[in-house]
Amino acid sequence: MKRKALNIINWSSLGVSSVGLLLLIIDVGFPYSGVLEVYLHTLLPVLAGILFVLITVASAIAWMLDSSRLRSRLVEALLAIYMLAYVVFSINPHLYPQLSFFTHKFTGYWGCFFIFVIEFSRRTTSLYKLSKNPANLFIFSFALIVLLGCGLLMLPNATYEGIGFVDALFTSTSAVCVTGLIVVDTGSYFTTFGQVVILGLIQVGGIGILTFTSFFGLFFKGGFSIQNQLFLKDVTNTNRLAEVSGIVKTIVAFTLLVELAGGIAIFTQLNKAVLPGFVDRVLFAGFHSISAFCNAGFSTLGNSLYDLNYRFNYSLHLVIAFLFIFGGLGFPIVFNFVNYVRESARTIVARLVKRRIVYRLPIRINLHTRIVLITTALLIVPGTLLFYFFEYDNTLAEHNEFGKWVTAFFGAVTPRTAGFNTVDNAALKLHTIMIILLLMWIGASPGSTGGGIKTTTIFLATLNFLSLARSKDRVEFGKREISNKSIRRAFAIISLSLIFIGLATFMITMFDPHLPFIQVAFECFSAYSTVGLSMGITSSLSTGSRLVIILIMFIGRVGALTLLVGMLRRVQTLRYRYPNEELFIN
Repeated sequence: MKRKALNIINWSSLGVSSVGLLLLIIDVGFPYSGVLEVYLHTLLPVLAGILFVLITVASAIAWMLDSSRLRSRLVEALLAIYMLAYVVFSINPHLYPQLSFFTHKFTGYWGCFFIFVIEFSRRTTSLYKLSKNPANLFIFSFALIVLLGCGLLMLPNATYEGIGFVDALFTSTSAVCVTGLIVVDTGSYFTTFGQVVILGLIQVGGIGILTFTSFFGLFFKGGFSIQNQLFLKDVTNTNRLAEVSGIVKTIVAFTLLVELAGGIAIFTQLNKAVLPGFVDRVLFAGFHSISAFCNAGFSTLGNSLYDLNYRFNYSLHLVIAFLFIFGGLGFPIVFNFVNYVRESARTIVARLVKRRIVYRLPIRINLHTRIVLITTALLIVPGTLLFYFFEYDNTLAEHNEFGKWVTAFFGAVTPRTAGFNTVDNAALKLHTIMIILLLMWIGASPGSTGGGIKTTTIFLATLNFLSLARSKDRVEFGKREISNKSIRRAFAIISLSLIFIGLATFMITMFDPHLPFIQVAFECFSAYSTVGLSMGITSSLSTGSRLVIILIMFIGRVGALTLLVGMLRRVQTLRYRYPNEELFIN
């Protein structure tokens, strides 16, 4: 009986907090008269009071059912006190002038938002059992966020002049898929509210809505069920079930810490003469830090970092470059390094303190990490050298020697799904464009915020044809045999990527036959690999071509193979085997 009552109260809290978010959308998204403002600001304290009662009763019942989950109960108790304070100060705003913060309407909105996130996260972990195929829920979550973002960007106060459905859908898809292609200028076309919406879509799209909700669900439910862990094992590409909760925590914590550090680093490199306002510099640093780490490529500058005021700020370029390199390495590598450093530190401390040999389970840099780091280095170093020599007398001509190397380095790493540009892409030489197409197609690493076919895919494909050339009957690397399943997935991903990029290029050349083929191909590679670089044709695309780019961005973000897995019924076990037969290949 108590559990049923608790469930009803939690659902009621979700509904009431949803109404509070609706009021927030009306408040910031629509122009309204003073009469409506009175109604809004009267209704909000009422909702806050209802939420206070619901949370208090729910916490009491939950405590009686299970008094061991102190952490989640404590957070809910603090939220209840927070909402009560808002109600009290809304009734008597002059009670304590030093606590005037609680009289502001956004205090109530923030409370509604946090309560909504808590209750929605609880419901999300329960939704995993509704889908036997993780790919379907993964795809659905991205599609839902794209549509919600589209609706928010179409609100009157999100733009200065209004925006059509296709352009709003394009921008929302580009943000959620962390692509960076734009049909309207982000800085001048969208208001502060619109830019905040875009930033939120980038953050959710970069990490993944399932990761966010799973993190809060883990925190407030006290743990995952076996079914939840099995589901998230597929979503997070984790091999060990015991690592699921640790990876979810690591992903969220690492992301927020790196973005905070990146924002501080960007802030210190900004020129006060260009951005004199402290708040403006903070907003610029925060926006570009999140956009860079998530490999989104969105910028509030009209020409991205090619803007004349930022074109020669090489220290800023390096900060942003390292941000999207870290974001593109992939969270599995972060998790592997965190474990390795933590265990190594514990062993060293134990030996120093206890002065004896400590025997621990060895934590090593695994094969995946080594492959990603090797491939990343093999792409960055030759890419930088080729960009430097090909563009020395062209797009790099305006820079000094140090600036040439920094710009060449930036030009070699940004095609790997980052999307920022420090040169005019339309002025690049043809052979440089071909190098960039290859880098865009390969992209970042698995489990990262970036796109492309991924570094491990191209590495396995290379190992495979080298093994075939040496007449080896299996693929080996680092004293390990690569599984046949991994090889098959790699070639499936390569084939599907070329098919979708080819189809998109073909369709755009039909819709816009006047556009040069190389520019169309560049746009399609950029869209599929969620890069965001363009040769300047995005805003001139027809409606049909924009819809094609929207679709190809979405497919590139969720993964063509993931989409195919979600569409086809999953075969659990094949209980038969046909005779083998060789085919003539060449």
